[in-house]
Order: sequence, then structure tokens, then C-alpha cells
Amino acid sequence: ITVTTDEMCAAIKDIYDDTRAITEPAGACALAGLKKYIEATGAKDQTLIAINSGANVNFDRLRHVSERAELGEKREAIIAVKIPESPGSFRSFCQALETRNITEFNYRYSDPEQAAIFVGVQLGGHPHSRENLLDDLKDYEIVDLTDDETAKVHIRHMIGGHLRSEKGELLYSFEFPERPGALLKFLNSLGGEWNISMFHYRNHGDAYGRVLVGLQAVGEETDVTQYLDALGYPYQDETNNQACQLFFK
Repeated sequence: ITVTTDEMCAAIKDIYDDTRAITEPAGACALAGLKKYIEATGAKDQTLIAINSGANVNFDRLRHVSERAELGEKREAIIAVKIPESPGSFRSFCQALETRNITEFNYRYSDPEQAAIFVGVQLGGHPHSRENLLDDLKDYEIVDLTDDETAKVHIRHMIGGHLRSEKGELLYSFEFPERPGALLKFLNSLGGEWNISMFHYRNHGDAYGRVLVGLQAVGEETDVTQYLDALGYPYQDETNNQACQLFFK
């Protein structure tokens, strides 16, 4: 039996959930293998023992473990999706996910016809959750990246760059209470008045979700400000932020 890094991260989380103790990846390897054995054989009514061989884990490694545990438990899928580059298409896609929560959403405008978005979606954890998700999204052009190591390690952090449009953009950061369905509610509130040129969101388990949004509304700053004030979400104009100027303009 062999296990993946993600499956070992999931086993570390399992041990923590049961005992509030943290093991090292090698220490959790046996439990990850035991889980895979049970899944493959359907073993039941047996006493099965996994030996924890160690707990020598560095604190900075926990960041990686936390990032990958949901994937290892089959409770998260990573997909790339193409949607029409038009106002309201983000919201329509989120509605197609039905009751599933979005864990990650990365997008940068690059094509006037189609938008390519990088999305993390929470799954139910049963064996066919991912297949059911892909089936529900069959009307979209999708690439499943859940097992793509390059996508998980690199691509998710590199979506951005300078805007490929002469229209320009206004950049805003938002906060909203992090609860099931919160991102869809935020998108519904944002509406389709202006085209979204950039969107970055990642659920980190915090009490508040944080989003960075680009709106193609240069010259309409007063209207945008009035609209955002009426939304009721705390926000900050980041258009002149030095990091945004350096990497997005």
C-alpha cells in the first residue's frame, strides 16, 4: 500500500481531531495506509492498529499540512473552469455549484471572450463526491486539477499579473463573515454592474473571509463608492496600493 502526501496530511488531521496531538508525516503514514486498506478491502468488524512512529514536526510544516489535509480527505476538489467573460458569469457559476462551498477562487482578466478561473470546492467526503461535482458542471469546460501537484504547489499562487485591457480597473479589498454560502452572498450583493477583472479568495478558517476584487469602472469612482457603501461590507480602496501598482498595473 502506498499513500500520497495529501493522504498523510489528512491522517495528521485525523489524529489531531481525535487526540489533539500533532504527529510528523512519517508518524501518520501508517494511519494513512490503514485508511486506504479499509477503503480498498471493505474491512469491517476487525481490530486494526496503526503504529505512530514519531511526532518530530516543525511548526512551519503545519502550514503545508493544513493546506493539503482537505484534499487528502477527499473533502476538496481543485478545478480550472472557463466561463464567459461577461458581468454576472461569476455569480452564475457559483449558483451552479448549488450547496457546495467555495474554498478558493482565483481569476485574472486576460481574454475578452473567455475567463479561466482556478476554483477550490468543498466536497462531502464520500467516494463519488468529485465525480458528482464534475457531472453537475458538465455545461462548463472543466479541467480537474485535484491530483495535479504543479497546480497545487505553484499555479494557485501565480494567477495575476498586469491587466490586459485598456479599460483599466479599480481594486478593492473586502471582508465578510466566513460562513457557508458567504462568498455567493457576497457575489450576489456585488451584482453585475461592472465587469470583474480580478478576484482572489481563499478560505483560511478565519472568522472573516477576505477578497481582493478588480472592477473595470475607471471614471465611475463616485458611483462605485456609493454602491459599495450601500453593500454594508467593510472595504478598502487598494487601487493605489504599492504592491498592487507593482504587480497588477
